Amino acid sequence: MQQLINERILVLDGAMGTMIQQYNLSEADFRGERFKDLPGLLKGNNDMLCLTRPDVIEEIHRKYLEAGADIIETNTFNATAVSMADYHMQAYCREINLAAARLARKIADEYTARTPEKPRFVAGSVGPTNKTCSMSPDVNNPAFRALTFDELSEAYREQMEALLEGGVDAILIETIFDTLNAKAAVLAAETAMQNLGRKVPLMLSVTVSDVAGRTLSGQTLDAFLASVQHADIFSIGLNCSFGARQLKPFLEQLARRAPYYISAYPNAGLPNSLGQYDQTPEEMAAEVKEYIDEGLVNIIGGCCGTTEAYIAKYQELIKDAKPHVPAPKPDYLWLSGLELLEVTPEINFVNVGERCNVAGSRKFLRLINEKKYDEALSIARKQVEDGALVIDVNMDDGLLDAAEEMTTFLNLVASEPDIARVPVMIDSSKWEVILAGLKCVQGKCIVNSISLKEGEEAFVEHARTVKQYGAAVIVMAFDEKGQADTFERKIEVCERAYRILTEKVGFRPQDIIFDPNVLAVATGIEEHNNYAVDFIKATGWIRRHLPGAHVSGGVSNLSFSFRGNNYIREAMHAVFLYHAIQQGMDMGIVNPGTSVLYTDIPSDILERIEDVVLNRRPDAAERLIETAEKLKAEKENSGEQQTASSHLAWREGTTVEERLQYALVKGLGDYLDEDLHEALAKYPDAVSIIEGPLMSGMNHVGDLFGSGKMFLPQVVKTARTMKKAVAILQPYIEAEKKEGARSAGKVLLATVKGDVHDIGKNIVSVVMACNNYEIIDLGVMVPAEKIVETAIREKVDIIGLSGLITPSLEEMVHVVSELERAGLDIPVMIGGATTSKLHTALKIAPVYHAPVVYMKDASLNAPVAARLMNLDFRSTFAEELESEYRELREKNKTKQVKTVSLEEAQKNKLNLWE
Repeated sequence: MQQLINERILVLDGAMGTMIQQYNLSEADFRGERFKDLPGLLKGNNDMLCLTRPDVIEEIHRKYLEAGADIIETNTFNATAVSMADYHMQAYCREINLAAARLARKIADEYTARTPEKPRFVAGSVGPTNKTCSMSPDVNNPAFRALTFDELSEAYREQMEALLEGGVDAILIETIFDTLNAKAAVLAAETAMQNLGRKVPLMLSVTVSDVAGRTLSGQTLDAFLASVQHADIFSIGLNCSFGARQLKPFLEQLARRAPYYISAYPNAGLPNSLGQYDQTPEEMAAEVKEYIDEGLVNIIGGCCGTTEAYIAKYQELIKDAKPHVPAPKPDYLWLSGLELLEVTPEINFVNVGERCNVAGSRKFLRLINEKKYDEALSIARKQVEDGALVIDVNMDDGLLDAAEEMTTFLNLVASEPDIARVPVMIDSSKWEVILAGLKCVQGKCIVNSISLKEGEEAFVEHARTVKQYGAAVIVMAFDEKGQADTFERKIEVCERAYRILTEKVGFRPQDIIFDPNVLAVATGIEEHNNYAVDFIKATGWIRRHLPGAHVSGGVSNLSFSFRGNNYIREAMHAVFLYHAIQQGMDMGIVNPGTSVLYTDIPSDILERIEDVVLNRRPDAAERLIETAEKLKAEKENSGEQQTASSHLAWREGTTVEERLQYALVKGLGDYLDEDLHEALAKYPDAVSIIEGPLMSGMNHVGDLFGSGKMFLPQVVKTARTMKKAVAILQPYIEAEKKEGARSAGKVLLATVKGDVHDIGKNIVSVVMACNNYEIIDLGVMVPAEKIVETAIREKVDIIGLSGLITPSLEEMVHVVSELERAGLDIPVMIGGATTSKLHTALKIAPVYHAPVVYMKDASLNAPVAARLMNLDFRSTFAEELESEYRELREKNKTKQVKTVSLEEAQKNKLNLWE
C-alpha cells in the first residue's frame, strides 16, 4: 500500500450498512441458530452477521471489489465490548473481529490473485463506539463520564489484536467525533501491534458535526491534527456527516495542513426528511471529481448512502490523476484545546496562567477543598479572558486526592468551551497525577514535568508514556546530582536530556520545553546572586544549540525574597522577562493579569532591579531592599486617600489624548466613558477620535509589542479596551451618519479561517461605515467558500481580509485563489499583523487578476476604497500597484517569503486590521 499510494489514487469501498439494508434481513437472520436465545433485539447489529450470515458480508465485499475498490473494510465498525454491550454480545467481540478480518482477507486475496498488478487490501474498521470520553451523558454532572479512557482503550485493544491476527493490512479508526476516544484507539493500536509483533499502517478519519468544521466534542480540525501528531499515522481524512460538496472546504483545510496521505469518503449527499440519500452516483461523482482534479486526496471512497454503483464511478475519475502530496511536517510547537495554538515567532511569549494551582493560590485551594468547582472554574475562565494562552492545573496538596481532583477538574474544564479552547498544562510532582490528567484531555497538552533526578531509566519510561498520550513535555533541569543552579550545570543537564529524548525516545524537538530553573535572587546568599543571569544565559544557549526546543520557567520564583511587596515582585518579573525573552525564553507560568510593564518602571527603580536581576554590582540586593522598604513605608504612611490619589496620578495634569493612550496601553476601561465624552467636545466627530488618539494608542502598543516590552496577553487586554471604546462611540457614529446619504459601496469584511482576531477588523468596519460604505462583516474563522458565496450573493464591491497569525497568510492566498476560480473581479484589501506589502506582492497578488491592496493602517481604507470604487481611477491605480509589486518581486527573487514577512510583522506587530 505504501508504494502504490505514491503512484495513484486508491479507491476505498462504500457503506456497509446501506448494502446490508438491501437484503431486508430479519431478526432470525441476525440471530441464526446459535444466538436464538440471546436476550434483547439483535436486528441492526450488523457486525454479528460475520458469524450468522457471512454469505451476505462476502457478497457485499465482492460487489465493491468488482466495482474497482482497492481497499475493502472489515464489517467491524461496532465490534468493541463497549458497543456490543447494548446487544449482550461483548463476550463475542474477539470472535466477530477475527471472522470479519479472515473473511475480507480471503476475498481480497482471491481478487489479487486474478489481477496481481492490482493488489487488494483490507482495512480493519474501528468505529468511535456509542460513548464519549470527553463529554458527560448526565446534564446535571458535567464531570461524569460513562466510561474511562482505560476501559475504552482496552476494548479497542481487544478488537485490534483480533483484526491483526485475522490479517488486515491496515487499521482504520473512523468516524472520529471525540478526539479523546481517538487517542484511546491510537494507544490501543500501538499496543496491539507491539503485542502481536505486526506493524500495519494506521489510518484516521474524522467526522465534522457542523458547518464550522468542528468535531462533536468541539475541536477544530487544526486542533485535532495537533492532538494526534504523536502517532505514526499513514493517512488522515474525513467521512460521514456531509456530502462531497459540503465536505470539500474541510478537506481542503486538512489537505493543506496535514503531513499525511489524505482520505475522503463522504455520504451520498445530504439525507432527506426520511433519512434517505437521494444523490445519484453520477451527481456524487461530479462533486468528487473536484477532489481529484485539485489534488486533494490519495484515497477516495463512500460513506452513508453509497453502494457499489457509486464506487464504480470512481474508476474513470482516478485514471491518470495525480495523487495528493502530503504537506510538510510543521516546524513549530503545536498545542491544542478545542483550538490550535501554534507557537510561531510572532507569539513572542506563551503566557501560562498560574492561578489554578493549589500550591500557589490559597483561594483556588480553598475552593477545591470545599468542592466549589463552579467558582474554581471561574478562576480558569478569568485567566483565559486576561490573555493566558495555556492554563496550568496543579492539585498537589497533602490533604487532597490529587489524581481524583485533577480528573474532576479537567473533566469540568472540558464542559466549558470558553476555557477548554486553550491547551492545558498538567502540573504535578506525582507521576500518577500526571497520568490521570493525560487520560482526560482530548487536546495536545503540556506535562509539567519530568526530569533525570531519578535516573535515566525512569526518565525514558516517563517520556515514552508522555509521547504515547500525545503531550509536549517540560523537562526540569535536575539530574541524579540534584538541581542545576549554575549556567554550566543547566546546559549540561538540558543537553543530556535533549539527546535522550530525541535520539532514544523519538520526541520531536519542538515538543521539548526546558525549564532551566528560575531561582530566587537577592536572598542575602552570595551564591544566589547570579541565578537570573545563569537562567538567561542558559536560555540563549539552549535556543542556539538544542534546535527546536523551547524554554519556560516559573517566573514568580525569582522574586520570592520580596513576597509581600507585589509591586517590586511584578516589576522584577517584567525586567526578568524582558531580558529572558530577548534570549529566547518563549513560555512561562505567570499571572496573566499582571499590570506592571517594563516601560512603566521609574528609571531609578528600574536601575536597581536590573542591578539585581543582571547581577551588576555586589550591593544590588541591599539597594533594592532599601527601595522596597521605602516604597512600602510611603504606601503605609500615605493612607487610603493618598493611595487612591497616587493610583490616579496618570489622570492629573494630562491631556485627554494622553489619558486615552495610557488607558489603552494598560488595558484600563474604568474612565473611558468620561474621557471619550471630553474628547467628543474637542474633536469634530467620533470617527476622528478613533482615527486620532485611539489609533495612536494602538500603534504605541504595537511598537511596545514589537520591541519585546509587552507580550501577547497584555496586548489582548488593550484590544478589549479598544473594543469597549469603540462601543461607547458607536451611538455617536450612528447619529453622525448623514441621513439619506447614498451608499458609497458594499464592503465584505472577514477574518480568515483559522484566525479568531477581530479588533482591528471591527475598527475598519466602523471607519468604513462612517464613510457611507455598507458593511457586511462575516466575523472570524471565515472559510473561503463562505467569503466567495457571500460576495456573489450580496454583489459586494470590495472584500477586506484580516489575519493576525502566520497561517492566515496561507489562508489569504487560498481565499483569493478561490475568488479567481469563481471568476470574480472584486478588489481585495489585505490587513493584519503578519501581513506585509512584500508578502502581498509575492504570494497573494499573483494568483488574482483584480487589485489586491496591502493596507498598513485602518485610516487608509476609506481613501483607497474610493479609488477602487471609481472605475475611471481603478485601472490606473491597479497599474501603479502592479508596477510596485513587480518591482518588489524582482528585488526579492532570492528571499524566503516567510522570513521576510515575519520581519515585517515584527516592525508592524499590531496594525489595526488585526
